Amino acid sequence: MIIKEAKESSGKAYFVIPEDADDLFTLRRIIENGDQIFADTTRVIKRVQEYARPDKGERIKVRVSIRVENISLDDMVDRLRITGIITNTDNELVPRGTHHSLTVQVGDTITIDKNRKWNDVETNILRRSGNSTNFILVAIDAQEAAVAKISGTHLKIIPNIYSGQSGKRYQHAAKNNPKIEIFFEDIAKTIQTIFSAADENNSTIIIFGPGETKRRFYNLLIDKQKLEKGKVSIIDGVDVAGEDGIFVFLRSSAIKEAMSSSKLATVSSILDEVMRLVHNSEAKYAMGMQEVSNAASIKAIEYLVFSDSIFKTTDENDVVKLLNLLESHGAKSFAVDSSTDIGWRVSSLGGIVALLRYSIR
Repeated sequence: MIIKEAKESSGKAYFVIPEDADDLFTLRRIIENGDQIFADTTRVIKRVQEYARPDKGERIKVRVSIRVENISLDDMVDRLRITGIITNTDNELVPRGTHHSLTVQVGDTITIDKNRKWNDVETNILRRSGNSTNFILVAIDAQEAAVAKISGTHLKIIPNIYSGQSGKRYQHAAKNNPKIEIFFEDIAKTIQTIFSAADENNSTIIIFGPGETKRRFYNLLIDKQKLEKGKVSIIDGVDVAGEDGIFVFLRSSAIKEAMSSSKLATVSSILDEVMRLVHNSEAKYAMGMQEVSNAASIKAIEYLVFSDSIFKTTDENDVVKLLNLLESHGAKSFAVDSSTDIGWRVSSLGGIVALLRYSIR
């Protein structure tokens, strides 16, 4: 999440841009009733003419400040819905004191003003969300390539890019084939598009795939695209290209070495350790909302991972209270998307799982 201090009021306010669904849940945890939210939005204005019925209305863009009365996740973690009273506006056609609903999605910009001192739990949650690194994965050979972006624990894959050639003959001729350069440039443009939506200084590119094509593409990024060597790396041992290559990499041991600083690698390690404890009948873990809540009540949790499937069986506010309690105890928590492979693993374990500091059984 992109975070900057804002000057919307006399107190401390934060300007934020969520970059993935995990960031939206972070905002859900720190925004509460009574907070002031500044955002650009739209509102339908119905004009009333003399001796005539109001028209159907015109939707206009407006910047508003609302005093929060309710906040909730909409459609699991895809959108955040904030409702409240308009306290200020830059358009006289939008009256103060009326109700309004904001829908915050990935890439939207809002400013949060609590009108009080931020507590340590809130600032810690926000600060940690602003320190994540984006990873750009490129699974490439001479015929096809897939590009994927990992933000936090969330994966977005760009559809395969094809060179337009196939067969072993082309594989051998690729070194001297000018079309491979066009292929490389198409991939580089795709990467640049991803960079334009994220902080380029906070992104790392990882290239893998069979043969030597990955090294040629690496050289293009360094020599022609002028990317820093420290921002681009090559991984050997993943000999599959395209979308399949992305998933092979994410399931391989290479991910932990190449992405040791990522949330995804951390969550993967946590789940591997939980499964090891289960296999060895060691009771330093908790699964399901009841077990996890009991462990949290005695400050036994070190790490917690949950997927959006937990909201199917547990009230959203209860999950938020649990996570903020853990934050005050020094525990770390991670949200994952149930549509991904790692999120599916968490969902199959009850939607929420914790690694404990000590056994409680």
